[in-house]
Amino acid sequence: MDEFIVRRALAKDNRGIKRLIHMVHINPLGLDWRRFYIAETPQGDLLGCGQIKPHGDGSQEMASIAVEEKSRGRGVAREIISRLLIEEPRRPLYLMCRTRLSDFYQKFGFHPIKPVEMPNYFHRIYRAERIINMDAKPENRLMIMRLD
Repeated sequence: MDEFIVRRALAKDNRGIKRLIHMVHINPLGLDWRRFYIAETPQGDLLGCGQIKPHGDGSQEMASIAVEEKSRGRGVAREIISRLLIEEPRRPLYLMCRTRLSDFYQKFGFHPIKPVEMPNYFHRIYRAERIINMDAKPENRLMIMRLD
């Protein structure tokens, strides 16, 4: 595994975070660098990022977990997630992912939840995704998970 460090993001990381989020095609809304942790090489190259994002209904989401393609499989996401979970001890904590990624997040204690268990923010997105992606393969459907 290549050497990298995980640290709190700084203002100078904002552009790189946004670039990475767009490159991996995940939700580009609510990207506030002040909530992010990043993984970078000793030379300062951005490898990955993630944040804990608050929502208007009071729920919190572990979000924007992204790793550059060339750095996947090296523990970058695992280290970012571990740091986020340590730094934000409030529970419950939610996340949205594709069904195919649920096994990965279960290793951190997240578990799938039913629509009746979802805060309003997640329930609205879940319902919309069911309509918009009704023909998606099961592994590509949206899953909402919670860490208690």
